[in-house]
Amino acid sequence: MVTRVITNNVFLKYNSFRINAISGLQKTYCSHAKYAEHKPLEKIRNIGISAHIDSGKTTLTERILFYTGRIAHMHEVRGKDNVGATMDSMELERQRGITIQSAATYTMWKDNNINIIDTPGHVDFTVEVERALRVLDGAVLVLCAVGGVQSQTLTVNRQMKRYNVPCLAFINKLDRLGSNPYRVLSQMRSKMNHNAAFIQLPIGLESNCQGIIDLVGEKAIYFEGPTGTELRYDEIPKDMATEANERRQELIEHLSNVDDKLGELFLEEKTPTEDDIKGALRRSCIKRTFTPVLVGTALKNKGVQPLLDAVIDFLPNPGEVENLALVEKEGEEPGKIILSPARDGKSPFVGLAFKLEAGRFGQLTYLRCYQGVLKKGDSIFNTRTKRKVRIARLVRLHSNQMEDVNEVYAGDIFALFGVDCASGDTFVTDIKLNISMESMFVPEPVVSMAIKPNNPKDRDNFAKAVARFTKEDPTFTFAYDPDVKETLVSGMGELHLEIYAQRMEREYGCPVTLGKPKVAFRETLVGPCEFDYLHKKQSGGSGQYARVIGIMEPLPPAKNTQLEFADETVGTNVPKQFIPGVEKGFREMSEKGMLSGHKLAGIKFRLTDGGHHIVDSSELAFMLAAHGAVKEVFASGAWQILEPIMLVEVAAPEEFQGAVMGQLSKRHGIITGTDGAEGWFTVYAEVPLNDMFGYAGELRSSTQGKGEFTMEYSRYSPCLPDVQEQLIRQYQDSQGLNVDKKKKKN
Repeated sequence: MVTRVITNNVFLKYNSFRINAISGLQKTYCSHAKYAEHKPLEKIRNIGISAHIDSGKTTLTERILFYTGRIAHMHEVRGKDNVGATMDSMELERQRGITIQSAATYTMWKDNNINIIDTPGHVDFTVEVERALRVLDGAVLVLCAVGGVQSQTLTVNRQMKRYNVPCLAFINKLDRLGSNPYRVLSQMRSKMNHNAAFIQLPIGLESNCQGIIDLVGEKAIYFEGPTGTELRYDEIPKDMATEANERRQELIEHLSNVDDKLGELFLEEKTPTEDDIKGALRRSCIKRTFTPVLVGTALKNKGVQPLLDAVIDFLPNPGEVENLALVEKEGEEPGKIILSPARDGKSPFVGLAFKLEAGRFGQLTYLRCYQGVLKKGDSIFNTRTKRKVRIARLVRLHSNQMEDVNEVYAGDIFALFGVDCASGDTFVTDIKLNISMESMFVPEPVVSMAIKPNNPKDRDNFAKAVARFTKEDPTFTFAYDPDVKETLVSGMGELHLEIYAQRMEREYGCPVTLGKPKVAFRETLVGPCEFDYLHKKQSGGSGQYARVIGIMEPLPPAKNTQLEFADETVGTNVPKQFIPGVEKGFREMSEKGMLSGHKLAGIKFRLTDGGHHIVDSSELAFMLAAHGAVKEVFASGAWQILEPIMLVEVAAPEEFQGAVMGQLSKRHGIITGTDGAEGWFTVYAEVPLNDMFGYAGELRSSTQGKGEFTMEYSRYSPCLPDVQEQLIRQYQDSQGLNVDKKKKKN
């Protein structure tokens, strides 16, 4: 039996840091010039770490930074030393033990430069995951060995699919009581439709977690030393040899189905070598046809180094991902070009701003360089605003610390100061390029709350805080409602808004009070309704004349959050230059419905005919005619109110199942499924958001604090008749429309 012991010293011999693994990892920093040196494309990986809440993302990132020599000591998310994890740099994150903002860092592993973005797990901060995945080439999907595939795991999976991001799965927390990686794998296949198989197996679970078996290399790996820095390779334990052989065969079969080269070997009944399997894993992983599943426990320092090896071996470098940009040509549909990932600097610079943050030195703009080279002192143009900016300082980020660099190349993630832009803007060095990159998807806010500063003297600070936060986070919006005379903030959930309220107090010294949440209801038509409206006004001089004829009709349920306008006119009854006025009038009226004061949605405005006057017609007249047409449809059409429906997932011990299901039914929830394993059950339900307020406290009190739930937006659906009546009555009262009641009172 041959046993090899490899310390972290060997793994890190390429690093610009020298680490003494035996004597407590004393770190000696060298100059960062070598660390951030110009690496070839094959030596770069841009990865994100995404998962459901409490799956161990930040703990895993902390271990990665430690084993790669980026930090000298490991700290825990909820550590007793009050230091907190490196990537949770915000004080609120350390207190609550959650990630609120995605944090970027870069590190080295075996002479490869890895850019890492640690993302939040709460659905309230989902835009942080969206923008991270938009600019990354690969991702590590972390799953809890006990919780398995949960609601936010499915959301993250959808986001990866949207941006076509290849991923590895890492089943974490093998040391937890009730951990079952085999159940998690079957959930990945059934719930997420992943063609997935183990490339590692755990040696022991829960308190008996000893190490892992590498199925590709057919060896056992043990993590020794106080911090798991010493890797000992050994033969596979005899009691697991049969299972390891079966799982390796299963891996080869799954790969053969999606990889031609391995498929040929499989059909010819040849035994594939380790290199054959690794090649097939890389090809299929990059094409997103297969998901390799790794196992470990970050908290107990097991399985992290093989995960880093897998990131290098199986995830793509920036040159293996096709990045497209839109080329705008006058009078033509935008064409698409493929950006050159070469790091030779021959192509002009193209970068995408994916995140804004107010730092100590002003606005910090995170960018990903997709093409060319950017040097300190260069000038860049914002393709949206056409503004020119000179680059005074280029930095690379390590959580909340910055390191200056002189130049960045294609594939790098970096940040700039003092650039006035929005999230999703494209920057180029050559304005003649006239190209822009597709921005990221931003979900609609689902919860609104009234907000006001406790002290009227804090209004200036309040305005500064709101201006900064709304610019940083596109899902956090701010508006003044003149009807209820309240300032409203909208976001992705109660936690989202609560966090911003706390940040206003901590960062701007402006304590605020949040009112009862208001749900973003929508109003829509029940059936098609025709209109024929003439707007005519004559008061001396040139008048106003416009006639619009057409149909307003409901859109199918899949589009019930959208508004559509269709110009179906034939001839010159409505001159083409006035059509934008009609659309503008329709969209203006859609901002506030007459049923309950909420926005209109799920409606198509079809303009089929009309009339104009040679002198008195104008765009304004047609806009006012559209206003009148919408009012006419309000009076004659049948309307209904839509409300947001949430996908709710509740997990609690089995003895509380009846109480939990009763609570959900009381809140008008429709139970769509249940799961049970090892004394715990999970209920999946669809519940109107309006009925979910205060549920967290109710669930905790009825499950002795053991129950937990997550929810995410699913769709809009018609609300119950009594809820609709109540909303209409409240709106009429606020507008002073219930005259009969006032008469009775008088």
